[in-house]
Amino acid sequence: MDVTNVSKAVKATYFSLLSNAALALIKGLAGFFGNSYALIADAIESTTDIFSSFLVLFGIKYSSKPADDNHPYGHGRAETLVTFMVVGFLITSATVIAYESIINIQTPHDLPKAWTLIILGAIILWKEISFRLVMRKSKETNSSSLKADAWHHRSDAITSIAAFTGISIALICGKGYESADDWAALFASGFILYNSYLIFRPALGELMDEHLYDDLVDTIRREATVVPGILATEKCFVRKAGMAFHIELHAIVNGNLTVKKGHELAHELENYLRKQIPDLGHILIHIEPDDYHNMVSK
Repeated sequence: MDVTNVSKAVKATYFSLLSNAALALIKGLAGFFGNSYALIADAIESTTDIFSSFLVLFGIKYSSKPADDNHPYGHGRAETLVTFMVVGFLITSATVIAYESIINIQTPHDLPKAWTLIILGAIILWKEISFRLVMRKSKETNSSSLKADAWHHRSDAITSIAAFTGISIALICGKGYESADDWAALFASGFILYNSYLIFRPALGELMDEHLYDDLVDTIRREATVVPGILATEKCFVRKAGMAFHIELHAIVNGNLTVKKGHELAHELENYLRKQIPDLGHILIHIEPDDYHNMVSK
């Protein structure tokens, strides 16, 4: 596994931890003193985000452990399992927000304070920036749990936008619209649930070794034929575990080569692919003689 990718992912997770801790405190205080449950709901989500970021940090560090006798393919699956747990946190926070929103809608309360809009505006901007930063790191490192963490930032921004809208309606329309920000929080909980599915689905595909990597397969096939002696490729299977891609490639070579030469070519191909595509983990090369391949094709 690329050590640089692990380092990037860990730094991005620490960023999320600090950001969520600070925002949970700010939102909680602003919501309490500003009479806004939408902000308190936001604070609840940011608090669960802290725990989910700890899970992501654990998953990244554990999944980066090298292969051993009990785990010949490494520990990468741990990251996928952590992604499921992060989704669980998202669903839990959405459920709590929805429940409390319904309770508050039925309970008379004062209008939110106008200054809470300033707090929310700053939060929306910061969370969108955080989403883009962490999402970029998740793409650079191929980390599914980091992607889930990034979506925590985006869902947080969405709940803040909903809160901003609800508070604005309540302030503009005045008495009788005190619960507008509660309705906004309820709407935001539905959006969080939807995002939970968007995170869960690809992680499930990863766990089930679903074929999701056509672009990588094309790159592997193209790079393989650059190696002298590799005439073409046949089967190419890719599965992802953590931040690494494990591959099985059938390479076609001259059928008159000796077993020793074929063995050497397989190692040359493996080393070349590992050099060109640093994200590759376990690589299995199966050598196919061209005369046998032609016979089977006919």
